[in-house]
Amino acid sequence: MSINLYFGRVVRELRVDNHLSQEELAGKAGLNRTYFGEVERGVVTPSLVTIAKIASALSVSPSALIAQSERLINEERERHELAHAE
Repeated sequence: MSINLYFGRVVRELRVDNHLSQEELAGKAGLNRTYFGEVERGVVTPSLVTIAKIASALSVSPSALIAQSERLINEERERHELAHAE
């Protein structure tokens, strides 16, 4: 899976945890709602500026978003390795 998919999952989880709609969070981040939906689905690669806008709207650091994405990637990789080791 692409890091875009994991990044989108992290953004969606945080948005839902903050009880925000896509439209509300996109507005807070100064992004188009359609584009924001594409970020959440992992179909676009957000720029560093966009990552910073999303992070600010979620009150987290850009590095936290990326670190959480990496955590998901590593967890998936470990599950995959365990499944193939059996």
